[in-house]
Amino acid sequence: MSARFTDKVVLVTGATSGMGRAAAERIAAEGAKVVLAARGEEAGDALAAELRAGGADAVFVATDVTVEAQVADLVQQVTDRHGRLDAAFNNVGAATAVGPIAGVDAKAWDADLALNLTSVFYSLKYQIPLLQASGGGAIVNNTSNLAVTGAAAMASYSAAKHGVVGLTRSAALDTAAAGIRINALVTGGVDTPLLRGNMGMPPEEAVRVAGALHPIGRIAQPEEIAAFVAFLLSDEARFITGAALAIDGGMTAA
Repeated sequence: MSARFTDKVVLVTGATSGMGRAAAERIAAEGAKVVLAARGEEAGDALAAELRAGGADAVFVATDVTVEAQVADLVQQVTDRHGRLDAAFNNVGAATAVGPIAGVDAKAWDADLALNLTSVFYSLKYQIPLLQASGGGAIVNNTSNLAVTGAAAMASYSAAKHGVVGLTRSAALDTAAAGIRINALVTGGVDTPLLRGNMGMPPEEAVRVAGALHPIGRIAQPEEIAAFVAFLLSDEARFITGAALAIDGGMTAA
């Protein structure tokens, strides 16, 4: 495996499971000093210890990215430990308010936007100044195929994810002259504990049903997403910014 991230500091949120974990493992394997963030302290400490056992420089910071003060503290801890930041993968999100719009409670709407959109705003707000001070870098914001399409009974989630694309593009324009690249990842179904557990059916059936929705005939493995994230965060993607890039097995091609 290449060493594209040797001596670089990379922050991964939502790092303890699914795509976040796979990205952290991939980037650490390529030489990065990784800072892992998520709410689950036990899982986060275990992952950091596992990465360190494999020779990586890894630390976990328990963080709820829907709370601005905690995001500020997370980035301050990156500064205190490493003095710089070179890249970030903002990977937090889930659908929490499901059902027809008329039946969605206002608090549930607010919670969906906080988790899926405002958390990205907070992350960018505090990551960008540190990237600027470090001489530039790259950010990838994870979204969903519902960032560019719609779905019945998922209005708040889709609205939030559409918002992440707009936020990404605006932030990319704000920071391009500073040498910072910011892109959004439009993912289809991915074989994660979240997908397996949230479809109201046995896990293997959930994988089969979700796979049938993709023209390619299956869902992605987290490692496939991680490989694309690593590319986008690396210098090999230095001419890509402000883009919403699909890695979705053809879901949004039509």
